[in-house]
Amino acid sequence: MRHYYSFFLSACLTASALTARAQSPITITRDDMPNTNDTLRVSQTVQLVGPSLNVRGANQTWNYAGLRPITQRVAQYQSVTSTPLTLLATFGLPIGSNRATIATRYDLSGLSELGLPVSDVYGFFNESSSDFRQVGFGIPVPNTSPTLHLPIIYRSQQLQDVVYRFPVTYEKRDSSNSEFSVDLPGVAYLRDQQKRVNQADAWGTLITPFGTFQTLRVVSTLYARDSVSVSGSPGVVLERPVSKEYKWLGKNQGVPLLQVTTQLVMGQEIVSSVVYRDIYRRNGGVLAASNSLAETAVAAYPNPLPTSADLRLTLPDAGPVTLTASDLAGRQLFQQTLTAAGKEVIVPAASFGAFSGVALVKVQTRAGVAVRRVVRE
Repeated sequence: MRHYYSFFLSACLTASALTARAQSPITITRDDMPNTNDTLRVSQTVQLVGPSLNVRGANQTWNYAGLRPITQRVAQYQSVTSTPLTLLATFGLPIGSNRATIATRYDLSGLSELGLPVSDVYGFFNESSSDFRQVGFGIPVPNTSPTLHLPIIYRSQQLQDVVYRFPVTYEKRDSSNSEFSVDLPGVAYLRDQQKRVNQADAWGTLITPFGTFQTLRVVSTLYARDSVSVSGSPGVVLERPVSKEYKWLGKNQGVPLLQVTTQLVMGQEIVSSVVYRDIYRRNGGVLAASNSLAETAVAAYPNPLPTSADLRLTLPDAGPVTLTASDLAGRQLFQQTLTAAGKEVIVPAASFGAFSGVALVKVQTRAGVAVRRVVRE
């Protein structure tokens, strides 16, 4: 009998120890960031299906298995030496404050309305044992053949965008200030200032269509303002809406298993994008991955959109375009086919009628299809 109780007590203690280990938060380090030659498939949508973003704290379970993709893309990371030669002198040196250890194609679609080139843009990052930071960009110079790339660096090493400070642990909080400028004479000038505040506010089990993972959630709050001048016009200062990036990080995943980005609009936090690690899905959502347009191909502005303002859409090419707008409940607001004389089309304010709120605008062109989320105030 004594032997039975000894065995029972030992089994209980072992089970308790295993449970304690299973309920311990993970720690994120440099080893969990992307590596050279990584090709990481992610799905994208604009509707968050699952628990509230306010679920935080220790040992949580977030079930987002109901997510359905609209488009897919592959995040590709490459060595700095494989980027255009005009960028290597800035980012490819073995020493210096602008030294990068990894590069990727970068989405600057939000700058298309400012007249800045947004295709074939590179982002450069430095990974170290202490942090993961962006050290600059490479953007194409218009009307050059072959295309030349202009290096864009932050004002100083102290003003680079520190995405994570390692190790990232539960309840850790940190911040960074960043600033850079882009000057293309006769085209546009942009000065970007940003404050990033990171808070590791939760940990637990994340469930998505990709699988089930132990994660640490980091919420990045971004406060940004731009000084903009287009084609030599007087400059204006634009306060961007406060945005948040809810990022569920896992061990050895490279990029967040799930990232939900929101904007503060009229006092309400509105989801603007949902991106998550995934497998290839041939017909996984509204759009097939094969005919979805790249993120940089279509931009909608202004966004948020005043009810009295026309909506402008940048397009990959001139020609016919079919627009279908619906609200988040799936009710169609309008459908129309227009002919774009150039790489832009204007949607009259009257097309939306009296609607205000979040609209999904499906843009169908000969080159492919895209869906953009527009907030109408």
